[in-house]
Amino acid sequence: MLAATPRTAAAKPEAYRDLRQALDGLIGDERDWVANAANTAALLFSWLPDLNWAGLYLMRGGELVLGPFQGQPACIRIALGKGVCGTAAAERRTQVVPDVHAFPGHIACDAASRSELVVPLVLGERLLGVVDLDSPSPGRFDADDAAGVEAVAALLAARCDWTL
Repeated sequence: MLAATPRTAAAKPEAYRDLRQALDGLIGDERDWVANAANTAALLFSWLPDLNWAGLYLMRGGELVLGPFQGQPACIRIALGKGVCGTAAAERRTQVVPDVHAFPGHIACDAASRSELVVPLVLGERLLGVVDLDSPSPGRFDADDAAGVEAVAALLAARCDWTL
């Protein structure tokens, strides 16, 4: 199985390209969103260093509902516009938060989290949910992380049957 490897900042784009290729191979022709989302969360958690949570929140009934993840138990439901995940979903814009304590309305599911990256999961015009990464280190995420996880989210969105 794949293991997390320390990466220098200069190597991040290459590392994310490798991660996306690994996910592509892992998903293959599988269309089941539960299986693919679970493997995506596990791959992100094992591949990327310095994370304490990696997972998805999925749109259900006009709110985000906890989906497959790796890490400590998490908040089950998040309203659109609330916290980092709800903001990313409502704005359909990636949120890179270097200090979650400075983010207005941050929802603290895990007190150990200090920084967060949330990427909307979108297919066409449809908001499917968000990909959420947390780190115990302040300033853990940057533009390279955002671009890398956006590519992962795009692959996941395109490859699944989201009708369940």
